[in-house]
Amino acid sequence: MRRRTFLTAAAAGLAATAVAGCGGSDSDADDGTITLEFLSLAWQKESVDANKTLVARWNKAHPDVRVKYIQGSWDNIHDQLLTSFEGGEAPDIFHDDASDLTDFGYGGYLADLSPYLPESLKRDIPKAAWATTTYDGKIYGVPFLQEPRVIIANAKLLKESGVRIPTAERPWTWDEFEAVAKRLTHSRNRYGVAWSMKEPVSQSVNLSLSTDGRIFYKDKDGKNEIRYDGPDSAIAQLINRQVNQDRTAPKSGLGMSGSDTLPGFFAGRYAMLPLNFSYRQQVKQQAPKGFDWTVLPMPAGAGGLAQGTAPQTLSVSADSRHKKAAAAFVAYLTQARHQVQLARGDWLLPTSTEALKDPALTTTAYGWRTGADIAASLRPSPVLGVRGYAEWKDKIATPAYQEYYNGGIGLADLRRRLAGDGNRILDRYQR
Repeated sequence: MRRRTFLTAAAAGLAATAVAGCGGSDSDADDGTITLEFLSLAWQKESVDANKTLVARWNKAHPDVRVKYIQGSWDNIHDQLLTSFEGGEAPDIFHDDASDLTDFGYGGYLADLSPYLPESLKRDIPKAAWATTTYDGKIYGVPFLQEPRVIIANAKLLKESGVRIPTAERPWTWDEFEAVAKRLTHSRNRYGVAWSMKEPVSQSVNLSLSTDGRIFYKDKDGKNEIRYDGPDSAIAQLINRQVNQDRTAPKSGLGMSGSDTLPGFFAGRYAMLPLNFSYRQQVKQQAPKGFDWTVLPMPAGAGGLAQGTAPQTLSVSADSRHKKAAAAFVAYLTQARHQVQLARGDWLLPTSTEALKDPALTTTAYGWRTGADIAASLRPSPVLGVRGYAEWKDKIATPAYQEYYNGGIGLADLRRRLAGDGNRILDRYQR
């Protein structure tokens, strides 16, 4: 997921200037040295430091192929990159996430990395992760960091309630989760769960995989279409039920971001928070002294623990004159041992199977083990590869989900808007 927390307008402006100033295609020195421009979106100090350290190590070991580190920002990266592609000023290598690669790949802006990547890297990253960046047999990026959704819970309240503590091997079912939320709810003083739904679409779509839905499907002609049947709507119905019927989740949470829910969590107002994996860092940094918290897997349904993700990626611009060298640097940066460093810096999970075995990522401290245990269940987000998704999300899905979760419309209206109105948008992109 894109990391926009704490970013400022000034940072976005600097990133725009940095991208606009890239010019990897004109970066050869007279002595034959190649200089590759690498646009990184790392933003946390630990992550920035890890990236810069790896760049320095590369440059020391490869004096003929130098990498120039350029700091970017997640804010508006799609528009910034599009401008640089169309202006012929794209960096040789750039950091992004898989949801951006669909339009860029089909637009001809990305190099196919298939001929350049070592087989060891292709084997180390699971097929499910490669599927997030591969279209029509072409690899448009290396997926290297991923972020599942987990439950961050008040361990003290869980213990006092006597509920079974779930694991990846024996998770809660969604029915159990609802029952636990009811048990943890205490009048109006405490809610069992708080759903932060300021941006409701990605989690509503991605979690549908656990109930054997996906919302985005292929029709008999191979075209994308939206369906919203029982398995697709099961999670949305559950959230609606918890907010509007059972009152185990506060309606006020629907307008919150994940960060907004943390003060109430620390105050004991919410017992459980479904949040992205990286929020563990904020909990660690902000929790009051002595606050006991734990990280649990999301519940399982007919689809098991499956949930969709859009990994962070490293890609090479189609206009780069040094694609082989650029791909070699990408392969270097995504080696298993380096993925461990980058994942630790960002509090995310690596895609590398080997990296996930590292003791630093299998420790029980701060829920790292929970993440490693559910990594095999992560699947490509159903939205990846769907042209028109961004318009559907902004114009149709976001307002429709917000109204539904607030109790303003019913399931039939939600289905009509998501699928009926949504398919008209997708059809326009597939003519």
